Amino acid sequence: MGIYGVINNAAGGHVVTTILIALIAMFFTAISYGKMARVYPSAGSAYTYVGQEIHPGLGYLTGWAMVMDYILNPLICTIICSKLTQNILPEIPYWTLAIFYAVFFSVLNLGGVKTSARINEVLAAGMTVVVVIFLPSSSASFWVITSAAPAFSPSLFIIPPHSISAPSAAAPRSLFSPTSASTVSPPFPKKWKIRAATSCLPLYWSALLPAFSPPPKFMPRNSSGAPNRFPRTKSNPPSRSSHSRSAAFFYSTCLNFTVLIANIGSGIASQLAAARLLYGMGRNDAIPKSFFGKIEEKRRIPANNVMVIGAVALIGAFLITYERGAEMLNFGAFIAFMGVNAAAFVHYYLRASEKKLGNLLMPLIGFVVCGVIWWSLSPPAKIAGTIWLALGVAYGVWKTSGFRKEMSFEIPPEE
Repeated sequence: MGIYGVINNAAGGHVVTTILIALIAMFFTAISYGKMARVYPSAGSAYTYVGQEIHPGLGYLTGWAMVMDYILNPLICTIICSKLTQNILPEIPYWTLAIFYAVFFSVLNLGGVKTSARINEVLAAGMTVVVVIFLPSSSASFWVITSAAPAFSPSLFIIPPHSISAPSAAAPRSLFSPTSASTVSPPFPKKWKIRAATSCLPLYWSALLPAFSPPPKFMPRNSSGAPNRFPRTKSNPPSRSSHSRSAAFFYSTCLNFTVLIANIGSGIASQLAAARLLYGMGRNDAIPKSFFGKIEEKRRIPANNVMVIGAVALIGAFLITYERGAEMLNFGAFIAFMGVNAAAFVHYYLRASEKKLGNLLMPLIGFVVCGVIWWSLSPPAKIAGTIWLALGVAYGVWKTSGFRKEMSFEIPPEE
């Protein structure tokens, strides 16, 4: 939901189709994750799968790309939390909110893992209540506002030939949230597939809402001069009833608050995950051990790393936009996703004594769809990602004496 408006503008209104494209990528990648987790039950990283099944050098590049994901995740959460808070409190300047959230995430994580876990449980409960309210109330609104019941209109799925490329180009932005699932915790493929499927329903409902709400007085426009909204046809004009206006205000306020809560929880968790990854690399002397490999004795957290990630989030919030940050994050995520599908193909098909068609098609479909979406990233995101990979190669050659030593990118277990 946090990336919803970005997808709408990038896909020309075809949010549902964009999410369905992303669903295909996530579904088959989740299957590959599940299969590889059975082979390496003690590791939950694409770095391990690719390094063990294909080549250690490719595993290193996959791990280095994932490091960028970890670092960018709390940065992006800082940006969007600041923007969403401005929707509620527009009089507070962005720079004040950016500083607040960067410091807020850091202070909570410096309090220890149990503190952040309890806060996330409370936030999750609050979001569940909002979702439970949203789906039935939006369904009731459609029934009251329309007599023709257009809630299953095919217009949200059918794409005109001249704009067929828009949803695929927007798909990389729509996979911001699943990235967290692949990097912060070990994969749970059954839950992943269920979440990927059910997430389409509230997004489909949200795609319908603008059709029943009055257009704003000042419609924002994109770079081509077209309004940033869903197209409305003569057969489906916007309703200007007081019910519609009240519903639109309720939905926008309610969902804005929900997305804010979600990103606060994500910001807390992703910052701690990034700090733990840097600790794991420091403990294995992949990066300076004296700084990154230290644990704060009382609370058993990598305090130095928490502060480093907080500083990166604060500085980055003033340097890049939310959209660009999400694309840069997905540069590494899709490399990892393609790597997992490739590893599953190698292990379960190429090296298997029995060549099963399913072990060929499922990882192949996942790899191809993820590859197409990765290629659809914007040129600035691909340039930034390529620079990051080049730096990683240079650092790896120096640190491992030409890759003759191993460099770990695994998050260590809880201590």
